Order: sequence, then structure tokens, then C-alpha cells
Amino acid sequence: MTIPGRTAPHPADTFELRFSSTPRGARLARRLASHRVHEWGFRYGSEVNDTVSLVVGELAANAVTHGLVPGRDALLRLSRAGGGRLRVEIGDTRGERLPAPSTGLPADAETGRGLMLVAALAEEWGTTAREGAPGKTVWAVLATAPV
Repeated sequence: MTIPGRTAPHPADTFELRFSSTPRGARLARRLASHRVHEWGFRYGSEVNDTVSLVVGELAANAVTHGLVPGRDALLRLSRAGGGRLRVEIGDTRGERLPAPSTGLPADAETGRGLMLVAALAEEWGTTAREGAPGKTVWAVLATAPV
């Protein structure tokens, strides 16, 4: 119900979601990230929404493929970083397996391009130790406004 003269509250500047370390969980993370940035004003089909969806999809897929510890969830965090930027973070519980972008892939390679895409789309990306839990967080900062 809308009350005349009142505006809807702004959605929070941070969105967090724990998702199962499965391909289905990774898809859910990607879809809900797209939904959240849509609520933040970056409509479905916009360049920002599509970029966030792609980056979350790649990082979430890596987390459930390479960061899997049975019975442990992964964590998605989106935050508005200010200055026309969004920060995407995906945490998993395998801190000993740090990602690195692949270089020199054969033309017919079927895997290994995910982090190359993230590096190409993000202003910057990296890894940090996961706060308050074992594992790592892979993060990327994305521009939301023309540079």
C-alpha cells in the first residue's frame, strides 16, 4: 500500500545472500543479484545489470566449482561503493585455492575464461581472506556510470 505524500524507502546499500555450493545456488545468486541492482535503478537489460549478472555468475560458478567444501554455503555480497561503483564479493570456504586469471589458453579450451572476463569488465578485482570464517572472498569493483 502506498501512502500519498510518502516515498518508498531506499533499498539498503548492501545486499547479502548465502547460497548453496551447487550450480543451482550459483544461478540463484546471479538472478538475485540482477534483481537487486534492478531495484537500485539499473534496469534489467541495462549494461550495468548485465555486467553485474555476468560477474556474479562467473565468480559464483568458480566458488561452487573450485571452492566447494561439502555442507558449507557460499556468500554473495553486493554493495554500492560510492563514486558510481558497485562492489561484488563472493566468499567460499576454500582459502588455500586462490584464483588467478588464465593466460595463454588454447583457442579450443572449454574452461578458464571466467576470470579473464571479470578482469576485462571490472575496474579492479582481487581476493581477501574471508571475514569471520575460513576461506576467501573474491571481489570485483564495477563502474556504474560512464567514465
